[in-house]
Amino acid sequence: MTPAAKPGRKKIRVSIARQAALKTIKRVFDGQSLSVVQPTTIDILEDGRDRGLANEISHGVLRWHWQLAFFISQLLSKPLKQKDSDVQLILLMALYELKECRTPDYAVINDAVDLVRAPPGKGAGKKWAAGLVNAVLRRFTREKEALLALVQAAPVENAQAIYSHPCWMLEKIEKDWPEDWRQILDANNQRPTFWLRINQARYDSDQYRQLLAEKDIEAHIPVLDDEVADHALKLEQGVDVRTLPGFADGAFSVQDVGAQLTAGLLGASASDKVLDLCAAPGGKTCHLLERYRDLDEVVAVELEEQRMRRVRENLQRLKLESRAKLIVADVREYKRWWDGDLFDRILIDAPCSASGVIRRHPDIKTLRRESDIEPLVQLQSEILTSAWQMLAAGGELLYVTCSVFKDENQNQIADFIGVNSDAEEIKIMADWGVPCEHGRQLLPGEQDADGFYFCRLKKQYEK
Repeated sequence: MTPAAKPGRKKIRVSIARQAALKTIKRVFDGQSLSVVQPTTIDILEDGRDRGLANEISHGVLRWHWQLAFFISQLLSKPLKQKDSDVQLILLMALYELKECRTPDYAVINDAVDLVRAPPGKGAGKKWAAGLVNAVLRRFTREKEALLALVQAAPVENAQAIYSHPCWMLEKIEKDWPEDWRQILDANNQRPTFWLRINQARYDSDQYRQLLAEKDIEAHIPVLDDEVADHALKLEQGVDVRTLPGFADGAFSVQDVGAQLTAGLLGASASDKVLDLCAAPGGKTCHLLERYRDLDEVVAVELEEQRMRRVRENLQRLKLESRAKLIVADVREYKRWWDGDLFDRILIDAPCSASGVIRRHPDIKTLRRESDIEPLVQLQSEILTSAWQMLAAGGELLYVTCSVFKDENQNQIADFIGVNSDAEEIKIMADWGVPCEHGRQLLPGEQDADGFYFCRLKKQYEK
């Protein structure tokens, strides 16, 4: 028999959602990416409401970490010790809920106290901190407006707390985009828009929007250039995509509208031989095959088998696998896998800092380091150089990143053109984005899209 609880002892009931959020945030702060962590901490929760709350808290803390940490510094008489970092995480979680969510204050505070008291594996296992957590959070509810005013009172000194970005990233964005940096930082802190790409072989946007309307799901067609993003739909709120009409049959894919610009900009025709480099997770590969239905084949290259598995799964769901040739290889070692037959169109979805998709992946602000940029720029340069050797004269290469850093984008292209006399830029004329010295930059948040950089290059014939 289970012994009865001792009289007067409160049984700790820890919220499953907040347990999952705590595990998620802790592992991200330990250096793991959110996309790796989430499937094993949040996605496994059976109740959709628990998944939703855990997602909201974990993404919110990663998005507003620096501002929330500033509040804690003002509310504590001295900082917590490193060994008590789990108490700090629970405070961050609760402060985010108190500031941004509609959960009643008393419920947030009670659950935070239970979480800090709960044994390791479920919580922090630190009963001594229960009173401290309770006092800090109650004080925040009383002084919230004053704390927010304190942050804004010294905008230069408190820029990190105001915009909730690491200093190096904030400074780099301000340097690269002196007219737009506030807009970029604000966009990075917004919840991402939920975009679908409708499979053109199955439906057009209006047809699928009608299917959604029958399920009382509101969706809108974007105002971005309809020639290059002509099968996008914006959902007014996030949903479990598995419940949408035709998911299993490949009726649509989840893809940001900015990323959907890629296929149209590549401009392939039926006779073209097409190469897609750095192809995972396969969204752009699939879109190319959907858009250019006369293409016999797209050759997709990815470095790691595990990442290529994602490409294969997407192709299979969309019933496109028969038209794709998948190669697991290092792009830079092209002589090992390339058959020597030149390509007419090459897409490079280059590895980058992902500084343009922070609103969708807020862990980037925590995990990315300034020291990462130079190696990424070098890698991009090597991929560009290798790809150029496989491009036919008269052929076109589309260089794409999900970055806003100029070193990875227009400066990268300027350097490439400077050493490749047969490289000629094809200017992108559009009503979206910012024209750069080379290429075009779609800034985060513009027309509800993520941030992407595009540049079209043509290989000139020898004179």
